[in-house]
Parts: sequence; C-alpha cells; structure tokens
Amino acid sequence: MMGELALRYHRNTLIVSTGAYEHSAASDARFPQVIDRVGIRATRLRTVQGLALWTWRAGALAKQRRPGFAWCAELKPAGYPARWLAARHRVPYGIIVYGTELLLIQEKIRRSRFKRGTAASIIGNAAVVVAISRWTADLALDVLAMLDLRVPVESVPLGTTPGHFRPGVDTSAVRAKYGLNGGPWLLTVARLEWHKGIDTTMKALAAVRAAHPGTRYAIVGTGDRLAQFEHLRDELGLGDAVRFLGGISDAELPAIYNAVDLYVGASRRVEGLAEGFGISLVEAAACGLAVVGGRSGGVPDAVCDGETGILVDPDDPTAVAAGINELLANPERRKQLGAAGRKAVERYYNWDRVVRELIEIDQTYRLP
Repeated sequence: MMGELALRYHRNTLIVSTGAYEHSAASDARFPQVIDRVGIRATRLRTVQGLALWTWRAGALAKQRRPGFAWCAELKPAGYPARWLAARHRVPYGIIVYGTELLLIQEKIRRSRFKRGTAASIIGNAAVVVAISRWTADLALDVLAMLDLRVPVESVPLGTTPGHFRPGVDTSAVRAKYGLNGGPWLLTVARLEWHKGIDTTMKALAAVRAAHPGTRYAIVGTGDRLAQFEHLRDELGLGDAVRFLGGISDAELPAIYNAVDLYVGASRRVEGLAEGFGISLVEAAACGLAVVGGRSGGVPDAVCDGETGILVDPDDPTAVAAGINELLANPERRKQLGAAGRKAVERYYNWDRVVRELIEIDQTYRLP
C-alpha cells in the first residue's frame, strides 16, 4: 500500500523514511522519491534502539529538508518519531489508521495508565487522523472520546491498480501450475488468520457442493494458521475440494483472480482482529469478479451490497453458503456484479484517487 502511494505522490515532494529490508536497494530503484533507510532492519524499528535511531534520523532529515507535513503509515512505531518532529521541529503530522490497532489501543488504555498516556501523546498531537474506511473512522472517534481528545478524522477508503488487476488476463499458465481446472472455483486471498473467515467458508462448502457439485475453494496466502486450517479441512472431509496455494507473486495474482468464478471474503471480528477495508476485495472486483463479503468491519466500504457483490453474516456458515449458492446459480448476475465492480474500481477504488485525497489533506494541514 505504501509503495503504491509513494509511486503516485508528486516527485520531489515526498521523502520516505523507513527501515532496511532484504533487497531494499533493488526495490528503492522503482521510486522517483528519496527512500531514506534507517540503519536498522525494519522489523527492529519497534525496539528502543530502533526508535532512537529512527527519531535521530528523522530529525536530521527535518533539519535538512524542512518538510511541511509528515505522514505516519501506521500509528506505532511511526508515531514516535513523528511526535518528536512535531515537538522539536514543529512539523505537523497525520496518522493513517486501519482498525485492528485501534481495537488493541482500546484494550490497552483500559488496563494501563502508561499506555493511555503514550496513546494520548501520539494521537492527541496529530494534526489529523486518516481512516481507511468509515468503520475505522468511527472506531478512531471512539478512541478519541475515550482519551478525551479532539483531533480531525478523515475517511479515505483504499483502492487498487486497475491497469494491473484487470479482466481478460491469460490464465493458462496459472491453471496448469496450480491445478485450477474444473470447478467452479471460489477464491480467498488473505493472510491465514481466523478473522479472514477462511474457516467459515470451509464450513459452508458442504452446502455449496450439495447445490453445485464440483465446487472447490482456493486460498492464496501464508501464515501461522496453515496447519490448523489444513486440520479443519481434513476434519470436514473436504480433501482436494480445498487447496492452499501459498504465497503468490503480485505478477501472478491477476491471472489467479481471472481463473476463478467467485471471490469470497467472509471476514469477521475475532479476538480483537477485524478487516479494516479489504484490498483483495477490490482487486477481485477490478478483475471483473463478483464478491461475497462479510458484513463486518470495513468490508461494506469495499463491497457495495447488491451492486458489486453481496454482503452476508460472516459468523454463520449457512448464510455464507446461501450467498455463494445464490451467485453460483446465476452466472448472469455474477457477470453484472463483476462488471459493476470493475467500473467502481476505475471510477473510485484506485490508488490515484487515494493519493489525490491524501495530498488534499496534506495541503490542508501542512505548515504554510
């Protein structure tokens, strides 16, 4: 997400400050902006040493470049150096929030006076908070109320790249590579976490296959829950009807979307985790796929119910199965929803629109 935004920000108006990754140099060559790497792995930016180095480097950049505004791509750890820039160099900053971190903050500030103080300092001194969906914006307002703070909250739903994710991509190579023949095929692209609703979709699959024999379910993604999901698949007796494809490159993803019949994103709230928006939902729509989404979190901002897909109760396998069966039974309806989803991405759910809105916010709150 941050890479897509950086690519579209005006040249010479953005400096990216972040940690080091493997193959960072090759990645940095793609960007027209300066990518300033703190001399520490990105995974260690949350440590005391990492925060100290990042704050020192951010201060040096502020002295050199004199920025008028700073974006925090996440609340923590980026909020710490941003708070320092505001205090020491009077650089206003905005925080982009997603949802799950706000749920975590709600729990922490109830239990810890120290956590309440650090959250209040970082959020309370921001010029603006930008939420990726209306649900996330409402959650941000709840956190502000808990902290007795007054900070503007803006909502900027996310998008994708319609030139990359598009209908009509040749699928022969991925069908052969991943065995995506026959079908119909359902697809989920997500981290292997409980709140993504993968387990609910698997539990719905027996009812789907009863109505539509031969239906199979492909899951793209990696995560620590793989063994548990595989165990559930075996426990449900689904066998080859459920296939875990692992991590797939961004180059192959458009073909994967084009190779299936229906996208399922039955995300739900589980143990403090929730879907703040769901970029894969609009990637699927960009490829002309109809979507069955969970009526939870920020998903209703990504799926226009009845227009680009349908929303169902993600906690109920019966409801998920009913939604899938409804669309599998009506190819013409799936085609209409997919076409509307593609138009919605071209018109609104794209990174160009996201960056335009962020630049407008930047210009509103930056130093004169």
